[in-house]
Amino acid sequence: MSDPRDLPPLNALRAFEATARLGGMSRAGDELHVTHGAVSRQIRALEEQLGVALFRREGRGLALTEAGLRLREVSGEVFERLREVSAELKAGSRRGPFVLGCPGSLVARWFIPRLDRLNRDLPELHLHLSTRTDDTPLAAAGLDASLLFTETAPPPDVLPYHLAPERIGPVLSPYCPAYLRLREGDLQALLAERLLHTLSRPQAWPQWFATQGLEAPVLDYGQGFEHLYYLLEAALSGLGVAIAPEPLVAADLKADRLVAPWGFAATGAELALWAPGRLADERVERLAAWLRTELAER
Repeated sequence: MSDPRDLPPLNALRAFEATARLGGMSRAGDELHVTHGAVSRQIRALEEQLGVALFRREGRGLALTEAGLRLREVSGEVFERLREVSAELKAGSRRGPFVLGCPGSLVARWFIPRLDRLNRDLPELHLHLSTRTDDTPLAAAGLDASLLFTETAPPPDVLPYHLAPERIGPVLSPYCPAYLRLREGDLQALLAERLLHTLSRPQAWPQWFATQGLEAPVLDYGQGFEHLYYLLEAALSGLGVAIAPEPLVAADLKADRLVAPWGFAATGAELALWAPGRLADERVERLAAWLRTELAER
């Protein structure tokens, strides 16, 4: 006994769909690389299985019956969708690595410890990290997306994925000479310290002090570093108190390599994933979801 959900043979449906779309069995045969007779036999078998005529003779050609019109409408949509999905899958299989622009400090201190987990969770990405240091448009820079801390709105041709608010705070190592004096989180004691900082973001310390209710205090800056990565290495070595985004020091805090006596505060900036808005790439959606989960859970 046949199952009412059974479909006719795919070859028969393909022969019918091509004949209905192209208006003749010969043209359908050319498209399907079979003979006119093979198409005719497939359609005849399909009519016998369905118990209805799908075509009728009209002069020297063929015309669809009412049943044929119904089947053409449905089969045409189905085969067209199949063609579209097949093309998408073929295009996807030819994709190269997903190139993600990312500041060097994020690469070194956040991404590299998570690369193995990301590659297991999203193996189809074949992720390639590129340290990005300029404002070249994403597509022109050869990037599929860029991960960045930002306070600004994206350009009109960029689609932003909001990941997490930025939170920054002072950190120091137990090896720091001032550790015993500062570990209780005394703001006045902190103000007396020579503060480590980055040359690329001089506003970080005043920004954090403002969140503590101290507007524009007089700060004593110590050693400056070109990159955040070097700043944090200096803090880990006990050279002084640094200011850093929370995700980049979370592992050091957990391992007691650094402490954050004053906690972290939101800056108004955010960690975001930016992608060229004109390019539809489902890989960006999956990466953004993975990043949100990682930032929230770990």
